[in-house]
Amino acid sequence: MSKQSILGRIAQLAKANINALLDQAEDPQKMLDQMVRDYTNSIADAEAAIAQTIGNLRMQEQDYQEDVRAAEDWGRKALAASQRAEELRASGSGDAAKFDNLAKVAIGKQMQSESEARSAEPSIQSQNEVVDKLKTGLQTMKGKLDELKSKRSELIARSKVAEAQTQVHDAVKSIDILDPTSEIGRFEEKIRREEAKVMGQQELAASSLDAQFEALEDVGRETEIEARLAALKQGSQGQLGAGSSQTDASGAVDAEVVDR
Repeated sequence: MSKQSILGRIAQLAKANINALLDQAEDPQKMLDQMVRDYTNSIADAEAAIAQTIGNLRMQEQDYQEDVRAAEDWGRKALAASQRAEELRASGSGDAAKFDNLAKVAIGKQMQSESEARSAEPSIQSQNEVVDKLKTGLQTMKGKLDELKSKRSELIARSKVAEAQTQVHDAVKSIDILDPTSEIGRFEEKIRREEAKVMGQQELAASSLDAQFEALEDVGRETEIEARLAALKQGSQGQLGAGSSQTDASGAVDAEVVDR
């Protein structure tokens, strides 16, 4: 995995808006589980790639330090050879030129090492900046992973609470459906209907009894009328048998009755 792909992937994951993604998800919990797996795998890949990048950088830094040390060492050798050449020249020895040549060779080596060190500096600086970004991005990814795990735990807890609330609600509904007070109410209503039926029957029976007594009263009245009529007839027959001497008087009575 190249440095650019590592940086791009880290930046993409670090910028992910977890809440927005959850709002768009059909099943947030499954999405969180998948994101946790993706982040965990990406972090593992990033750590391996960053470790390799850091290893390569440390090797470059080691090579740079070796070039710096080599340049210093060749510089000391060049100085030593030059000083020896001057000593021999002062003593009139013919070997002075030899040491001057050695000094030149050492200076050439010194310049080569310095050049290699200078050429490595920009690359080392750039690599250090990349490593710093990778480390920062990796820490951001780990923070996002912790956030994801926290969100997942929160979501699972909320889901369990909602499930418990649903169970309680269903239980309450079942209690309402089988509410003993409602059964008592229906039983009470049934009793009231039976009581009303009895009252109706009693009222009907009472009215029937009244009618019977009224009928008896009617019979008694008719009987009395018949009795009185019979008495009148009997009285009339008695008066007729008393003789004709009373005819005038009865006629007068009849006339008086008629007048009345």
